[in-house]
Amino acid sequence: MADILKLFTSIGLSEQKAKETQKNEALSSALTEAVIQAQGINGTSGVDKAMGTLLYSMASRLKDNKRLAFLSDCIAQRKICTELQLAAALDFVKSHPNDPISQKEFDEACGVDVVITPEQIEDAVEFVVKKHKEQLLKERYRFNMGLLMGEARSALKWADGKVIKNEVDVQVLHLLGPKTEADLEKKPKAPKAKAAENDVKTKKEEVTVNGATNLVEGRSLMEQLRGEALKFHKAGENYKTEGYVVTPKTMELLKKHMEITGGQIRTRFPPEPNGILHIGHAKAINFNFGYAKANNGICFLRYDDTNPEKEEEKYFTAIKDMVEWLG
Repeated sequence: MADILKLFTSIGLSEQKAKETQKNEALSSALTEAVIQAQGINGTSGVDKAMGTLLYSMASRLKDNKRLAFLSDCIAQRKICTELQLAAALDFVKSHPNDPISQKEFDEACGVDVVITPEQIEDAVEFVVKKHKEQLLKERYRFNMGLLMGEARSALKWADGKVIKNEVDVQVLHLLGPKTEADLEKKPKAPKAKAAENDVKTKKEEVTVNGATNLVEGRSLMEQLRGEALKFHKAGENYKTEGYVVTPKTMELLKKHMEITGGQIRTRFPPEPNGILHIGHAKAINFNFGYAKANNGICFLRYDDTNPEKEEEKYFTAIKDMVEWLG
């Protein structure tokens, strides 16, 4: 136990953080393996705090531990040197669950060995500052500097964010000069304009259900659903779902599925036909029909026939009628 704490503190973790990590059995095991792997490449004293931070971040975020040794090697060999590269590396291994991993594709996706020179950063920032020069001169230091940062980073994906920020600060100072008293004054708040009735997402509307008038949220069910549907995996990328079990035939089966469906989203709503729909079906109806509609797909109403000989027509007829009524 003391050896593990010593191992964790040797890579820059505080004693408190090391103790908390040790209590998490899965994380402790993964981090121990990652550090030992890195030390095997760089020596027991060759894992500094920066590398240790990346190893900890990787061990705590990696879902498939079979990639632990591969990513530990990349960090130890300083192919992965930043959090931005690590995030790209984690996304890459998640979307490539089967062996072998193409080192060339991995390197390209993660910016391995990409060198951004100070001259490139200077040129990129200069281009962005010139683009917004008129607005900068007008608004001065009240201009949203984050916009300059964002555009410069888009042009230089693997550049160090701190270096870009320093360059932005230098070039803005050169253009505008030091801040004046007027620049330091708080920006007056613009009066709140009354939002157009159709644009107010939370406005209440009156609807009549069974003769009774009720207030409901202005956003339609489909509008609310689309926000959640966008978080779901794309067609053929089922393996990216949390907890999805990947087998040796997974990618082959998904490929066949995509060929058959042409990439179309297909869902199903499987109620038990020997009964009436109830509140427990609401989420399944909402997601399966809504997710398909939001992505130009199709949802099949497929009865879960566990005891077909005992089912009565009135029940599945009622279910079909209710689903059609819901639209």
